[in-house]
Amino acid sequence: MSSSGSLLVTGGAGYIGSHTVRHLLSMHERIIVLDNLVFGHVEALPLDRVTFVRGDMSDAALIDSLFAQHKIEAVLHFAAFAFVGESVTDPLKYYRNNLAAPLTLLDTMQKHGCKMFIFSSTCATYGDPQFMPMSEDHPQQPVNPYGASKWMLERVLRDCGTAWGLQCVFLRYFNASGCDLDGEIGEDHTPETHLIPRILMAITGEIEAITVFGSDYPTPDGTCIRDYIHVNDLASAHAQALDYLRKGGETTAVNLGTGRGFSVKEIIQTAEAVTGKTVPVQYGPRRAGDPSELICNPARAKSVLGWEAQFKDPRSHIESAWKWMTGPRKGRYSA
Repeated sequence: MSSSGSLLVTGGAGYIGSHTVRHLLSMHERIIVLDNLVFGHVEALPLDRVTFVRGDMSDAALIDSLFAQHKIEAVLHFAAFAFVGESVTDPLKYYRNNLAAPLTLLDTMQKHGCKMFIFSSTCATYGDPQFMPMSEDHPQQPVNPYGASKWMLERVLRDCGTAWGLQCVFLRYFNASGCDLDGEIGEDHTPETHLIPRILMAITGEIEAITVFGSDYPTPDGTCIRDYIHVNDLASAHAQALDYLRKGGETTAVNLGTGRGFSVKEIIQTAEAVTGKTVPVQYGPRRAGDPSELICNPARAKSVLGWEAQFKDPRSHIESAWKWMTGPRKGRYSA
């Protein structure tokens, strides 16, 4: 259900943002990408098909000019810092970027009458799991500043809804993984902290080995279990959230995952099967705050948005990531 308006995508040159931009372009949407390129890569964007603006969402004059020049119908907000460990050691950096900066964007949205907002949130807003699989009714008690900054912005957005009619969808991701199936865009973080790309980096020799943090968890093989959600499934969820809001949907939160969990050892074994290579592995102690299991209950996403993950087997995640890792860019947008 496209519209005559444009979409403003903050952080649209990042990992999930760029995949979502590509998906929305396939639906003939008009897109303005705002990204300061601290972590994003302009090479991930089809510059002949989007309006790209390098800048920050806390720049009030810039944001106002974008809304004045374009008929912006909705905002898809990806721009955030997302390193949990760093958020603990430098919390103000996270509250400044993830919570304070979007206030300028929201102020401008209110001024120009833009009332649709799709928020790239996280299961980290829930904190330590109290039951499994985790539904949207799980208490939100984040245990680190990263999760807290996302939870606080959710609260701000709800308050804006009460005050001036902003309608939002909070998309709470579980473990994002994989790359676009054609291998043209992918996952390129510095530093890289996600499990699947680090496994593949160990295979290619970019790092010496993959470190498994903890092998004594109360799981079948002793390693942590996580719900891995393919980035293309995340992209389609944003499109369906947009459709939901365009049809008059009210503010809601939905978890994005497959409903299935896989252990670290299972992911390593699958990577070896996909690549035909042995993964160099070393074992370390548990990381503080790592729960043994995180699995999504995705039922509300299906009932509210009509969305369901299409890539439920982590093999497809690893195959697409390996294609990116070994393709022309070899897992990097620039040297």
